[in-house]
Amino acid sequence: MSAEKALAERVILITGASRGIGRAVAIASAEAGATVVLLGREEATLGATYDAIVAAGGAMPAIVTLDLSVAHPELCQSVAEQIQATFGRLDGLVHNAADLGDITPMEMYDPDTFDRVMNINLRAPFVLTQALLPLLKASPDASVIMTGSSVGRKARAFWGAYALSKFGVEGLTQLFAEELKNTSNVRVNCVNPGATRTSMRASAYPGENPESVKTPESIAHHYVHLLSEAARGTTGQSIDLTAQS
Repeated sequence: MSAEKALAERVILITGASRGIGRAVAIASAEAGATVVLLGREEATLGATYDAIVAAGGAMPAIVTLDLSVAHPELCQSVAEQIQATFGRLDGLVHNAADLGDITPMEMYDPDTFDRVMNINLRAPFVLTQALLPLLKASPDASVIMTGSSVGRKARAFWGAYALSKFGVEGLTQLFAEELKNTSNVRVNCVNPGATRTSMRASAYPGENPESVKTPESIAHHYVHLLSEAARGTTGQSIDLTAQS
């Protein structure tokens, strides 16, 4: 199979697909032949990604709206049922959605903000993966990609709940990978995108020249590779994309 169609016949769900890395990965996956399920809070913003995929000649995507800050098991199960009813399969899952929260000392951190960040960044990947596992296990070659961060490897002052959630994502990746590697065809890896030109990056570093960091489009091929058969056997890895790609 050619690299351009490395994801042919695959159904891939991507959270946070409205903008930034999620949008870039969705478009790149569709270009590689996948049918993409776009998940986010607002149908209107997901629609722009949908239109870009269709305009480029990709398979017609699906849109699923879900607020990950309140992604209860019943709601995630409903997503699984929608995918089963529409496509009958799921071959890939990319957890890209995230909330930065506040850049502030922990002693001043708002507990409600803490809960929201942890829900979106850590609890939602757990609950959504759990709900989708039966579909992923039924695939002959399934890939789950979590999104990490450098501040989830070594604590950095003032990064609060975001850093803590990313420490948790690293552990969640390892747990799922260990539990699934000998019992299924599901592989689970974590990608640290590094400095990337996104709205979250702009919020965290308002004085930074956006031209000095790489674009989401420049790293999307790494995700396509991990979603493809070429990455079969790669699981439990924490992969850095911190250099320009």
